[in-house]
Order: sequence, then C-alpha cells, then structure tokens
Amino acid sequence: MLGAIVKSIFGSSNERYVKSLEKIVGQINAFEPTMEAMSDEELAAQTPKFRELLANGSTLDKILPEAFATVREASKRVFGMRHFDVQLVGGIVLHRGEIAEMRTGEGKTLVATTATYLNALEGKGVHVVTVNDYLARRDAEQMGKLHGFLGLTVGVIVPNINEWERREAYGADITYGTNNEFGFDYLRDNMKHDRSQMVHRPFNFAIVDEVDSILVDEARTPLIISGPTDDKSELYIQVDAIVKQLVPEDYEADEKTKNISLTEDGVEKAERMLEAAGLLEGSNLYDVENTQVVHHLDQALKGVVMFKRDTDYIVKDGKVVIIDEFTGRMMDGRRWSNGLHQAVEAKEGVNIEPENQTLASITFQNYFRMYPKLSGMTGTAATEAAEFYDIYKMNVVTIPTNVPVLRVDEEDEFYKNTLDKFAAIAKLIRDKNESGQPVLVGTVSIEKSELLSEFLNKEGVKHSVLNARFHEMEAHIIAQAGSLGAVTIATNMAGRGTDIQLGGNVEFRTEDELSDMPEGPERDAAVAKIKAEVAEQKRLVIAAGGLCVIGTERHESRRIDNQLRGRSGRQGDPGLSKFYLCLEDDLLRIFGPDTLFSRMMNSNLADGEAIGSKWLSKAIETAQKKVEARNYEVRKQVVEYDDVMNDQRKVIYEQRADIMDSDTVDEVVMEMRADTVNAIVADACPAGSYPEHWKIDVLKEKSLDILGLDLPIDAWFEEDGIDPETIEQRIAELADARMAEKMSQDDPSIWRQVEKSILLDRLDHYWKEHLATLDALRQVVFLRAYAQKTPINEYKQEAFGLFERMLETIREDVTRILSLSQLQMPDQGQLPELPDFLTGHIDPFTGLDDSSDGDGSGRMPELFGSFAGSPQAGVGAGGSGQDPYADMALSRNAPCPCGSGNKYKHCHGALA
Repeated sequence: MLGAIVKSIFGSSNERYVKSLEKIVGQINAFEPTMEAMSDEELAAQTPKFRELLANGSTLDKILPEAFATVREASKRVFGMRHFDVQLVGGIVLHRGEIAEMRTGEGKTLVATTATYLNALEGKGVHVVTVNDYLARRDAEQMGKLHGFLGLTVGVIVPNINEWERREAYGADITYGTNNEFGFDYLRDNMKHDRSQMVHRPFNFAIVDEVDSILVDEARTPLIISGPTDDKSELYIQVDAIVKQLVPEDYEADEKTKNISLTEDGVEKAERMLEAAGLLEGSNLYDVENTQVVHHLDQALKGVVMFKRDTDYIVKDGKVVIIDEFTGRMMDGRRWSNGLHQAVEAKEGVNIEPENQTLASITFQNYFRMYPKLSGMTGTAATEAAEFYDIYKMNVVTIPTNVPVLRVDEEDEFYKNTLDKFAAIAKLIRDKNESGQPVLVGTVSIEKSELLSEFLNKEGVKHSVLNARFHEMEAHIIAQAGSLGAVTIATNMAGRGTDIQLGGNVEFRTEDELSDMPEGPERDAAVAKIKAEVAEQKRLVIAAGGLCVIGTERHESRRIDNQLRGRSGRQGDPGLSKFYLCLEDDLLRIFGPDTLFSRMMNSNLADGEAIGSKWLSKAIETAQKKVEARNYEVRKQVVEYDDVMNDQRKVIYEQRADIMDSDTVDEVVMEMRADTVNAIVADACPAGSYPEHWKIDVLKEKSLDILGLDLPIDAWFEEDGIDPETIEQRIAELADARMAEKMSQDDPSIWRQVEKSILLDRLDHYWKEHLATLDALRQVVFLRAYAQKTPINEYKQEAFGLFERMLETIREDVTRILSLSQLQMPDQGQLPELPDFLTGHIDPFTGLDDSSDGDGSGRMPELFGSFAGSPQAGVGAGGSGQDPYADMALSRNAPCPCGSGNKYKHCHGALA
C-alpha cells in the first residue's frame, strides 16, 4: 500500500530514471539550430572533429549531446525523419549498456543510429545484432546511408560470404549481422592456424535488436560447429521399425519437457524385438555393450511419439525441415542433434544424413558477455528483467511512446473445445471484414493456421496465410496486413521485422505493382496514385477501428503474446486485441489449473458458449509465469554447465592465440618435453618408493616410444645412490640434445613453422575429443542426484580432472611427434585447411537445433608438408577453377545445382 502511494506521488523508478535523462535531451536540442545552419560538408566534418576530441582525452559522455544532435540533423537530410525526444532517450539508454523497451512502431532501428554513431567514433568497432539475415541486410543498407553521410564505414555479415569479405565487414566502423553469424565467426576464428586468417576484432560494443528473442528465447541452445561421423542409416531404420510397433502403454511421455521413457513392460518388449533383429548384445537392454542401441532407441521413441509433422517439422523436397516454434518459419539447413534428426528422417522414410561430432561450441550467454559493453532493444523485455540483470547485468528501461497508445485490449474469451473457439473467431473475423477493419490472427502452428483457414473459407472470407510453407512471401504479406478489409493469418509474429501500416505499405505496393515499369513520368504518376490510395485507405481503416489483432491461444511466454498485441496501435493508431482460448489449448492442458478447472468449465459451459473472467485470465497468467520460471531455470542450468566449459575454452583459445602470435614456440615445446619426461619418470619411479619397486621396463619402453631414446637405464640403476631426480635430469638432457641435433639438420624457420603447426593441430584434436567427452558427461551426470550428490558440482569436478588429463595428453603427443617425425620440405606460405563442418544452434538437453546453417567457411590451403608420425586433422583436397553458381547465394549444405547429388560445398562450392 505504502509503495503504491509513493509511486503515485513520485512515479516508478523507471519513470524517475527516464525523467532524469530529459536534461541530456535538452542539451541535444540546444545544438539543433547550430546543426541546421551547417552545410552537408560541415556536418560530415563533425566526425573527424569528434575523433580528434576523443584522441585528446575527451570522453563519449562529454561529446554525446553534440554527437546525437549531429545524427538527428543527418537523419533529417538523408531520410527526412527527425528523431523524437523519446528516441533520443532510447539512444542514451543504449549507449549506457542498458535495454530500451520500446513499443512496436516507435522506430527502434532509427534509435540505434545515435548510439552506434557515438560509439563507432572510437574506431574499435560496433556490432548491431539482428534476428535474421533479411533485417541485417536491410538495416545495413538503410542506416548505412546515414552513417556513410557522416563518414563512417558500414559492413554486413550474412551467410555464404567469403573470408575476405567477412574480414572487411568486421573492419568497418559499424557491422550489422545475425547473432548466429557473429557467434560462429568467433568459433571459426579459434579453429584457424594464423592470426591473419581471423576475421573478428577485439570485442567492444554490441547493440542487440529484439534482445529478448536472442538473449532469452535462443539462449538455451548453444552454437555448435560439428563435423560428420560414420553413417548409421541402417541402424536408424531398424530401430524406427521397432519403435513403431510399441503402443502407448509401453512408454511414459512428458509433454512439458518433450521427454519420453519406456515402462518396464515396454523395455521387455523392446528387448525381445531388438534381440530378434540382431541388435542386442546378450539379453539385457541396459548392459554396457548396448549403450549405443539404448541411445538410438530413446531418440527414435522421441522422434516418433513426441515430434509432430506440420507442427515441429515439415517434409519438403524429401527432407525433414525444422519449424521455429517462435516464428513459425522453416529453418532450412538446421538439424536436431544427438541422432534425433536422423530418427525423424527414418520415421518419415526420407534420406538419412550422418550424425555430426562437436568441434567447437559456445552459448549466447557466454558469447555476448565477452563484449565490454552490451545493450539491447525490443518491444517486450520487462517480464524478463530479472533474467537480463542476473545473466547479463543489463537493466531494462521502459521508454514512453511518442504519442499515447489508443489500442483497446479486451479480456480473453474461453470455450470448451477448439472447434467452438475457431467457429467464434471466424464469425468475428467475418464481421470485422464486412466493416473493412483489417484483421491479423496469430496462431501457434501450421496445423492451427490451416484449420482456421478452412473455417474462413466456409465463411467466404478472403484471407492470406503466413506460415512456414509460404515464408518467401512473408514481408510482402505482413506489409499489406493493415490494408482495408485485409485478413492475415500468421504463425507467430516474433521478429518478423516489418511494420504493419494502416492502409497498406507504399514501398511494398510499388515494388509489387510497378517493378517492371521503367523510370519516368508514367511511373511517377503511378506511384502518386498508389500513395493517394493508401492515404484514403488509411482514413477508412482508422474510421473502422484500426488493426484488429486476434490470438487463437496463449503462448507459454507472455512476451510472445505482447509482441502479437503490439502489432496493433502503432504510433498512436487506434486498434483492438483479443485472445480466444479453450480447454484443449496446450498451455491450459499441460501447464494450466488441474482437473477442478476442467470440471468447472465442462459442467458450466454449453457447446459454443463462451465465458470471460478476470479470474480465468489470472489463471492463464499464472500458468505462463510457471512456464517462464521453468524455462529460466533451464537457461540458467545451460549457463552453469557452459561456465565450466567456458573457463576451459578461454584457456585453450588463449593458448592458441599465444601460439599464433609467437614467432617461435621453442620454449613451449621444451617445457612440454620437460613435463613429459617428469611424468614418465614419476610413473616408473613413484615418489617415496624403493628402487626395487621401480618399473625399469616401463621407463625404457616409454623413453623409446615417446622420446625415441634407447637408454642404458639398466646400467644407471646399478649406480650407488641413484635417485629419480638424477634419472629425470639425464633423460631430459639426452632428449634436448637429440632434438637440437635434428633441428640443426634443417632450416630453423621450417622447424618453427612445424612446431607451431603441430601444437595447434594437437590442441584442436584433443579439444574436440574433450568436448565430446563433456557432452557425454553432461547427459549422465544427473544420475548422481540419486546418490544425494549435486550434479553441477560433480560435473565441475569431473570436467576439471578430464581437462588436466587432456593437457597431459597434448604434452605427451606433441613431444612424441616432434621426437619421432622426419621433416619433409613443405610448400612455403600455405596454411592447413579448416575441417569440413556444419553449424548448429543446439539444445544440450533435448537436441533441438535453432539456428541458420550458412557456415561461411572458406577453404584454406595447407601450411606445412607431411611428416612421419604426425596425424594431420582436417586437410581436404580443395580444388581450383570457377564456380558457375557463385551468384546464387547457396547454403554450403544445400544440394549442388549441377545435379551430382552431392552437397554444394563438396561439389562446385569447393571451387570457390
């Protein structure tokens, strides 16, 4: 009560903070007359002036008012758009490393220009992160005009550009790109063999657009670079046939987590079928010999029972294509991990592609926390404010709208079943359509959007359907969703990136209707006619009540519902929003109130009857909060586990960087050799043991196998007072002398190259093996909870021990290769090629993949020649010549257009 009184008098903490920024806005406005008086050349000259001030000791905060005023004036001249005061407040919030929550249509893209310009003046690079390639290209092109006017360079990172183009884009003052591309480039950089090949600069400042989508929705699924393993297609097909014979009584399914497990009867039934198929070792499914079979059985069960066609995936051109649950888009090239995608391919009877092994991975949390300053903007962040602060240390600031919001948000309406609900929705849409009011309907799946489409066809309502099947037309359909009488059904609206303008969109209509018309008076007249038609339609749409937004069910996240609602009531336009729900909705069925709620609804509602109640709406909100809390715990768990790996990742990547930056690694190699000798002697002659217990044969064998030394150890042991320290010193001296002799026979510069290459090669090889081991450990460590142990603590302890053993193995292997190898002359100036890999954005607990493909990897030639005893990883054949399909912007993993049946990167793409 007291808090409410204080808030009513002094305003909320958010309102007080925003009010405190008005003083800076006043300072910016004071510069406006000065800026207006400048010529274009004088305005552009502000940039070198600011840079000189920074070089002389000034700070970004000191030059902020004048810099923001410069951007505002440049925007007026380039776009004809003047930043509103609230947009300047948003820019200040972004500059301070906070999240600006701004409603849809408030011009977030323009807001970002102020903070990007100011921070780019330091010359350290600014990254603007978007949710898809279309937005990255669009924003780089449009906002690039403004930044170019002021003398800044702009780059864009999208899939399938080559290494040189990436390096140039990262070298620009401002770089636009997607979260996936930035993250994958970081991982690829740390797989390269020379600093000159790396594309990233040191991290400085990033602005994340749709920050809730990127840092929350996608944050549970790490970015993973993987390479192919052996083909097991036949095994998937056999296990799939067995799983399809099981009945619901044979397994227990949890729809909340999409987990499924066999019952005791189900295990026995599966064992008999596997035994008959010859897939079982012995008669017990859970014997250690059957670990792989159990894994494939679990994945096949999950794929057959838990994953639904046209909801979780569709089959297109003989391929299983995942559907993004948040946007409803098809995700070509993305695959589920841990054999799940292969299990679904077997289920659908399409071609089964091999599994992949992890080569490098990182979570978005740990990637974005590497930026010294990070900020974001979105229309919906307040519900996740606690998570943003806990994970990223970013505050959420709600920016007021430029004009008051006129949208009316009506109470939810409840029905007994889906058919009653959709019949009511179709009737409402028909009524709105007859009055000319445009309607946008949000559905949660392709199946639901097509069901509603059938209802509308029966009502005789003309409409457009936007879902994964028609994503190519996405921007054009959404752009005209505000036209008079338009009815648009969309499978989720998160991150669509196109504003819905009442009356329609002049730009898109011009593109659609006049694309073939040449420039000239006739085209100008046609454009003027379109503008007049749109203006008249806007007047009629406003008179009809603006855009009507209908939600066919609640999403498990309140933010997604708010994003849908936010499409209406843009920039002071009128509008209406309403959600329709029923007992069969997933949220109510899985997470909602229990059977008492269902009994009350069923007993009190007749077929086709609706009820609206604040109590019911509150129950829904409670269910959503439960799901949000559970999802936060899952994301937090991902961070906790990746933090363990992140500490180790930093060590490995720092070591790689040190090796690449060093002219010579002689000291590192010598230290490794000394540590290896120490380990050999310590193993054969343990501290505190008697000489008669020393393992002389082991010492002789290891000295020969690892160091190439045939030592007179028997004679040494006959000496009086011999001790392990003396033995270690003698072996080390002999090993150093042998290596010095080998190196003296060849060009020292060649040996330096070889030493660096072997170090990097072995480091990468064992790091890859270590990642696979940690993946397996994470899958089983939860079982330790049955022994009253904390899984995360067990994981930390085991992971530390595994990391120590990996470092020991690397030291020994590098020493062995250098000691036993015979150097052959290499081709000068060449570098080893990166392994052939795929990119993924994969949930470590469920195997779900949520990323674009486009690995963007360039093929790189070989650095050094072969040398005996040294296994070289990832060296491919490469190719030469011209790629006839270079202009088609193909995914590296798409089929080659030549019809060979191979992937593009294995065929003509290898020529690029």
